[in-house]
Amino acid sequence: MIKKVLFDVDGVLLSEEHYFDASALTVWELVVSNNYLGLAPGKLKTDYSSAEIKAIRETVFGKNDEVLKLMKSRGLNANWDMIYLSFGHQFIHLLSQIKESEKDRINSWLQEPINREVLLEIGRVIQKYEVNLDFDRFISDFEQSTETKQELFNYLNQLASVQLGVQTTIFSGISELWSVCEHTCQEWYVGDENVEKSTGRPSVQLGKKGFLANETTLAAKSDIDELFTFLNESGIKIGIGTGRPELETIQPFHHLDWLKHFDLNHIVTADDVLKAEKELIERRPLSKPNPFTYIMGLKGRDTSVKDCLNTHLPIENGEEVLVVGDSLADLLAARKMGCQFAAVLTGLSGKDARGDFEKHEADYILNNVLDIRNLIVQK
Repeated sequence: MIKKVLFDVDGVLLSEEHYFDASALTVWELVVSNNYLGLAPGKLKTDYSSAEIKAIRETVFGKNDEVLKLMKSRGLNANWDMIYLSFGHQFIHLLSQIKESEKDRINSWLQEPINREVLLEIGRVIQKYEVNLDFDRFISDFEQSTETKQELFNYLNQLASVQLGVQTTIFSGISELWSVCEHTCQEWYVGDENVEKSTGRPSVQLGKKGFLANETTLAAKSDIDELFTFLNESGIKIGIGTGRPELETIQPFHHLDWLKHFDLNHIVTADDVLKAEKELIERRPLSKPNPFTYIMGLKGRDTSVKDCLNTHLPIENGEEVLVVGDSLADLLAARKMGCQFAAVLTGLSGKDARGDFEKHEADYILNNVLDIRNLIVQK
């Protein structure tokens, strides 16, 4: 009998499309803007039209989001991680075109943390040469790997060895370069008005309105509201385990009038994960498919990081907990916890994801989140 339900947000309750738009815009800005590598500063705008955003997204991630789908299929779930992997790959490709002339500099750059100031320095050097962007290389390069999840970051180190002749560990883990990617993405997603509240830092590039006030639900707002009411009235405790930051979770839920159904102690976001990672002596990723997000969602945010990390897996009475997600990362997290998993076909790959979920033996495969109600009734 299901007694607790933990929901992912993107691809389950709210559309991921604007996140993917912001991700593509972030990678594009890091390459072209004079705030970063500066390869084509005149091409950066802060008020792109829908058609322009679509064109940039197709350039960065492919016409059918092939790059995003590959990363998702390898268990990578967080948009910041996807941005980092995509930009890191293009960064190595750009350096490979100047390696014959700048071998010593490249080796030096890849031995120390890369922050925005270092990117500016690197950009000034790259700009002296004729280099070409080639986002299409991502698929062919990563199809040669078998890495999954955050291990894909380590594969960037391997690419640096092969393509640059440099031995480095600079791309592993949550690095300063990763933080640059994260902050730039937040500028695009939450806009000037909210970026400092979101990240604790001001915008590097002003003029971005953000997507926060333009969320799209994956079923009628009222129907999802009724689902939450039904679950609460059925005595089922509900919570959230999302890769979204707190602002981007709480604010939309407030606007949609969904917060009334939840105990805030059981809404766990990327901010909780980042805070937990900073507490670790040896910093390592705790985002999905690591089960940390859902463990804290189950136990509550007032549970210590240590207690969450020391939770014995699989958890006791795991069959009474249902995780609802749209990605392999969600499924893998649920598996580690010993929970049931319901896959919904409203994520990036839509109904095409059914085959992957069948292959990995999801307990349930549902057309959308509203089908949870029928699942509970049948039980």
